[in-house]
Amino acid sequence: MAPVGDQKPGSGFFASFASTISSFGSAMSKSVNGMLGYEGLEVINPEGGTEDAEVEAQKGRWKQEDRDSFWKMMQNYVGADVTSVVTLPVLIFEPMTMLQKMAELMEYSHLLELADECEDPHMRLVYAAAWFISLYYAIQRTWKPFNPILGETYEMVNHCGITFIAEQVSHHPPMSAAHAENEHFVYDITSKLKTKFLGNSVDIYPVGRTRLTLKKSGVVLDLVPPPSKANNIIFGRTWVDSPGDMILTNLTTGEKVVLYFQPCGWFGAGRFEVDGYVYNAEEEPKYLMSGKWNEFMSYQPCDSEGEPTPGSELKEVWRAAEAPKNDKFQYTYFAHKLNSFDTAPKKLLPSDSRLRPDRVALEQGDLSKAGSEKSRLEERQRAEKKTREAKKEQYKPKWFDLTNEIGSTPWGDLEVYKYNGEYEKRRAEVDNSDSVEEETETNSTEFNPWQYNDFPSSSSHA
Repeated sequence: MAPVGDQKPGSGFFASFASTISSFGSAMSKSVNGMLGYEGLEVINPEGGTEDAEVEAQKGRWKQEDRDSFWKMMQNYVGADVTSVVTLPVLIFEPMTMLQKMAELMEYSHLLELADECEDPHMRLVYAAAWFISLYYAIQRTWKPFNPILGETYEMVNHCGITFIAEQVSHHPPMSAAHAENEHFVYDITSKLKTKFLGNSVDIYPVGRTRLTLKKSGVVLDLVPPPSKANNIIFGRTWVDSPGDMILTNLTTGEKVVLYFQPCGWFGAGRFEVDGYVYNAEEEPKYLMSGKWNEFMSYQPCDSEGEPTPGSELKEVWRAAEAPKNDKFQYTYFAHKLNSFDTAPKKLLPSDSRLRPDRVALEQGDLSKAGSEKSRLEERQRAEKKTREAKKEQYKPKWFDLTNEIGSTPWGDLEVYKYNGEYEKRRAEVDNSDSVEEETETNSTEFNPWQYNDFPSSSSHA
């Protein structure tokens, strides 16, 4: 039996990405052109079938007038990267920012404790790979998180001894950096999303560089995730798929994990399914892994042909925790904690995502206020950019430094930001002081990520 990563056509991630992003079967799509008057748009039903395309087209979250207005604006952007060039209506947003969503990976960090304590180098990769896959339960949510304001931050504590800090380090292009650490691991990421708008769907390319260091062994792991696709964003029930390869490489030893995310096929065949192998440095399979990225992952030792070792059993390594029933935004219990002040430090940076007035208004169900606050934040961000250009100044993040390193990704090169350690110093200073300028008590400050403070206030108190 050949390794699973070798069974798929063009399974090598760097060689085959272009084909996997568009591999949805055309038989499960049907144009709504002629039925509803929208040229070239397709409704894709993940449960299969084409005869119900018109019915599916009516099941979206949009009101007819909102849909008409949005499509009139967006049809000019078909084929374009719409990451930061289009102002989107708040009705498609969730009350969370991209920085907070980055922190959702920390929910199952106990897997990294197991990886750090594990003596078997290949089993160590099983735990680490399962940890990265666990985030996809959150990625399947169909609501869009808010784009962070330049200088916005997100802090997380009170979970498995982890200190997490994320910062929006660039506005054009939108880029975020994050650092997380506890006694078992160090996690660093520079993230930039690249998109391609296709009419009723969006391809999402996760340009970025991820580094995970396990402290006991000292090994450094590098992740290249698969792309994602959001379907039916205007017509029909919105749903997300992530077809392609996920590659996790041990940069220290050359061992790696290659997991193939099946594209959703006819009548939902293959949806959510993941399978692949953990390989040693000689590219021989040592463990097979299989499961569903929205439910669980299992593993089993295998021989050099990829066949299960006689007498071994398939064992579960990760299972998604039970989630609230009928949650409006499909949040998990952990996602709700991230949005609360339960995971905030005693004194919070005023640039924290929790304090954003548009996010707070949306969480409270006030779409009108959320929309107006979002517009005001974006207007001030543009005003600051003009001021910066007039002063011929360069924006400099507080907690991350731009390095000279250029990361290579399947979708282009990436400027890499590195955690500078200043947040750790600042947090220690705050924790040991009753009053520190620029730091205020949790939930008692106005959102303030701004570089210049001589502008009229553009936000209300949280």
